[in-house]
Amino acid sequence: MLGTGSADGWPNPFCECRSCRSERSRGRSRGCSSVLIDDRIMIDCGPTAPAAAARAGISLEPVEHVLLTHGHPDHLAPAFLLSRQWIPDLADLHVWGPPSAIDLCRDWLGPRAGIHLHPIAPDEEHALATAVGTYAVRVVDAAHHHGDGDVLAQEAVLYDITAPSPATRLLYATDTGRLSTEQLEAVRDRAFDLVLIDATFGPVTDHGTGHLDFETLPTVLADLASVGAVSTDCDVVATHLSHHNPPMPELAAILGSMGIRVVEDLDEINVGEPIRPRHHLVIGGARSGKSTHAEELASRAAANVIYLATAPAQPGDREWDERIAVHRDRRPDHWQTIESLDIAATLDAAAPGSTVLVDCMGMWLTGHLDQLDGWSDDRATAAAARQNVLARVDELVASLAKTSSSVIIVSNEVGAGVVPATSSGRLFRDLLGIVNARLAHGCDDCTLVVAGRPLPLPTKPPLPTTLQMPTKESGPRS
Repeated sequence: MLGTGSADGWPNPFCECRSCRSERSRGRSRGCSSVLIDDRIMIDCGPTAPAAAARAGISLEPVEHVLLTHGHPDHLAPAFLLSRQWIPDLADLHVWGPPSAIDLCRDWLGPRAGIHLHPIAPDEEHALATAVGTYAVRVVDAAHHHGDGDVLAQEAVLYDITAPSPATRLLYATDTGRLSTEQLEAVRDRAFDLVLIDATFGPVTDHGTGHLDFETLPTVLADLASVGAVSTDCDVVATHLSHHNPPMPELAAILGSMGIRVVEDLDEINVGEPIRPRHHLVIGGARSGKSTHAEELASRAAANVIYLATAPAQPGDREWDERIAVHRDRRPDHWQTIESLDIAATLDAAAPGSTVLVDCMGMWLTGHLDQLDGWSDDRATAAAARQNVLARVDELVASLAKTSSSVIIVSNEVGAGVVPATSSGRLFRDLLGIVNARLAHGCDDCTLVVAGRPLPLPTKPPLPTTLQMPTKESGPRS
């Protein structure tokens, strides 16, 4: 996904609305919508797409075909053609699009450009030969015209693309309003594996444009389902997002309830493959902002969020009650809250596609050591408790590997300070360090939060086989 934003991106650089302020404060920015397929086919090349490819470390040299949906400047910045013909000895490039969009490209071509322009029209079918096989492309009329005589909008199209192997099918449906009966018939029984669909206006329903909003989006999906174009197995992803939408955590929840995912610019989608849940460990010190960051990740991930609170009640402790109340007040009303130390059982019971947020592993460890008398001065009792805890960590890691839910785990970083003065403090520090290392190995992503700033950690290394508790409590250790 080289871009998932609308014409002015998101946030709009000049806007101070709530949505733009929220995205800007998080350092997020979406460029104009554009897609790269198997490095060979590009859909739309607006002003931000080439730079997005560079940020992802992707060269556009292998691109053999560019499909233009229409000629609006966020979808077509024809200067990319000039950049391309400055590089000698490239294979020919074929540019396909409505006549008005193709006309905008003509003045950017030199006499020996090696670039071929192909005007197209709805209902046409084309075979696009590439070095990795031939893609079948069907042109579908879009509902983008606004009734204002804008030829570029009137000629807008959608693309129905079938890959050669495996034969997966994509519908690229940005810059369109609700589809007519004739347009729906054009995609009858296509059974798309992936639909990239316009989600420009969010709660704004009186925009009067050829785009979709919270009212028309579910209607269009229902229409597509009624003609066999979309099934429950189809991956539906929102694109062409704008600041008319609410901030990302809210947007992800609303679209998730419609069966639509939100991805980021430069995310990769493997069409036809099951969406494998990703697991994320968020670690940090006290008051570092780790829980707030984890909650934001959960808000963006899914509509169905299970908040698993591992902190036990402390009857009569007013300060503890106030801490718990702050956490509860931050959670969206539609989240389900479970208070339990049995994380593995919660993961096993969670609905596929949901997100489980576990907060936090420090309290989980404390609770289990309390249950197992792990603080005992009796060496045998304490050693048995430690081994029991480590076995439960192994059980949790196994549950992570098999769950069909995404999991976000919050944990404390307690190993960066001085060596604790008490044996119980050293026990807690050592055990939690081992717990964190094992969980990090079972997670796809790991983020360290320091002073409210999330710092992504490098890709996980092999887990050392020697991670185990020391057998003695003698002397300081690193």
